[in-house]
Amino acid sequence: MKNDWIIDVLMDLRKFSAKNELKYLAEHLDDTIMVATSELATPVHSRRRMTGAYEPTGRYAGNAFTGDNA
Repeated sequence: MKNDWIIDVLMDLRKFSAKNELKYLAEHLDDTIMVATSELATPVHSRRRMTGAYEPTGRYAGNAFTGDNA
């Protein structure tokens, strides 16, 4: 996995949140780590099919889209 660095970042955030008694955030980061691990293990062409070629990434992303030009 060439993007597995993100797992390390999420784990660092998870440790920080647990250490600073941000329990709700720590729980969500546990879920996020599992989702990220699963998605990184999925081939790119399958991920594009699951999310759609031009699905908006979110309301805070402006006009960004997922897919080849993301």
